Amino acid sequence: MIFESHAHYEDKAFDEDRESLLDGMRDHQVGTVINVCSTVESLQKTIDLTKRYDFIYGAVGIHPSETAELTEEIFEKIRKLCALDKVVAVGEIGLDYYWKEPDPEYQKMWFERQLLLAQEVGLPVIIHSREAAKDTLDMMKALHAEKSGGVIHCYSYSKEMAAEFLKLDYYFGIGGVITYKNAKKLKEAVEYLPMDRILLETDSPYLTPVPNRGQRNSSWNLPYVAEEIGQIKGISAQDVIEITEKNAQKLFGIMTKNERIA
Repeated sequence: MIFESHAHYEDKAFDEDRESLLDGMRDHQVGTVINVCSTVESLQKTIDLTKRYDFIYGAVGIHPSETAELTEEIFEKIRKLCALDKVVAVGEIGLDYYWKEPDPEYQKMWFERQLLLAQEVGLPVIIHSREAAKDTLDMMKALHAEKSGGVIHCYSYSKEMAAEFLKLDYYFGIGGVITYKNAKKLKEAVEYLPMDRILLETDSPYLTPVPNRGQRNSSWNLPYVAEEIGQIKGISAQDVIEITEKNAQKLFGIMTKNERIA
């Protein structure tokens, strides 16, 4: 079954058909979903989804572009949420220099605090890094990010930078961008990466793969991502699905239903 490692189904883009979409996941061979927080508002909405759907797990944290919302009270709420059984990661956290606000130093402060929180509570991190490769890597090294482990979400840097993140034993989230004609750098990175370090993701409702680019994204589109990765790696799409599912289960500590029964 497909393991969707990064989606935002609490987003308002799904307000009109969220229930029918999520109810159809199994029919589209999607067995597990990590719903990832990005804003303060998304924290409780994500927890609510994990309670309603047995196949949805949560990641709690605040996106770098949303850190202006963060307060000590909210940070303590995130800490408490980390203790819930179906919360399996801290994220998405990191640095985003594409937007001019919040100030990079402010982003760094909250990246550090959330990264250290993950180490404290024993959860992996989901890292967002956009136009901030060097600072992200430097902070991860300085803060011993290998202690928590995690995934570089929506990986977009070079294969040389991938080698540096591999030294920290991190995984790489690969989504719809891999299907774009102008994604040469990403395709080279995926060709370089070992399969046991790759996760499938969508970042739904964003970054829809070809041939549905321009429409709202959902986990139903992940077979297109698996097919493209398979072509690059010289293996079948089904092999990609099976390997990435095992990778994600290992990272997030999620057993399959059959394993739980055994």
